[in-house]
Amino acid sequence: GRAAPSGDPPGGAAGTFTRMGDDDHRPNDRSSRVAQDLFAPLPARYERLAEVLSFGQNGRWQAGLVDALVPPGASPPGTVLDVATGTGAVATRLTQRCPAAQVVGLDLTEQMLHEARRRLVSRGRAVRLVTGSAERLPFADATFDALSVTYLLRYVTDPAATIHELVRVVRPGGRVASMEFAVPTAPWWRAAWEVYVRLGLPAAGAATGGAAWWRVGRFLGPSIRNHYRDYPVDWTVRAWRDAGLEDVVARPMSLGGGIVFSGRRGDG
Repeated sequence: GRAAPSGDPPGGAAGTFTRMGDDDHRPNDRSSRVAQDLFAPLPARYERLAEVLSFGQNGRWQAGLVDALVPPGASPPGTVLDVATGTGAVATRLTQRCPAAQVVGLDLTEQMLHEARRRLVSRGRAVRLVTGSAERLPFADATFDALSVTYLLRYVTDPAATIHELVRVVRPGGRVASMEFAVPTAPWWRAAWEVYVRLGLPAAGAATGGAAWWRVGRFLGPSIRNHYRDYPVDWTVRAWRDAGLEDVVARPMSLGGGIVFSGRRGDG
């Protein structure tokens, strides 16, 4: 298989997917700058450093995300959109779980998509890569059978509106799964988490990835903490339900350091 160039239409020659006009999906300027400034320097070492900085849990969370989206033994979806695909790690897992599915990976950062394309080609994985914003997806309503999204909601201006936008492109009955960092609730683990994000995370980033990852380490702790201050887990569950998902589940991962939200779009 071959990864399609970033920006190619996500459908094949027969036009399986429908893209909306350019004016319909221009990203929010402020959120775009934050994400692009932070992640543009990182792609080549992103996955390895993500494992280091998450104490080796990033891959486990990705596996949990895919299990929530396509439970073992369930009928695989025919089309899947992976939002905030980054270097394509989740998209790769989706091609392994659903070999016959058409998988589309979308990301705001061109440098990430360039690295994703390189990795996908080297692994023989066919994933179409599209540049775009999760806040205004370049797809028509009810386009995909399933949607995954990773580490997104802290980077958007309006999480509730973005959740509605994500659900909009999923067909009735289709599944959605979202993976995010989280703040542990157990007092002893929360205290350890605070020490790590304040001191250990920036130091680990600097030691393994230099100045760019030191900035990420400095950014992540306050970003995660402030997000859940404004948008707690209960709020996020309600937001997914309000957007049209049913049977919404919030599954803590790794003692609460990560969380996977999942549900099914209602038929209404």
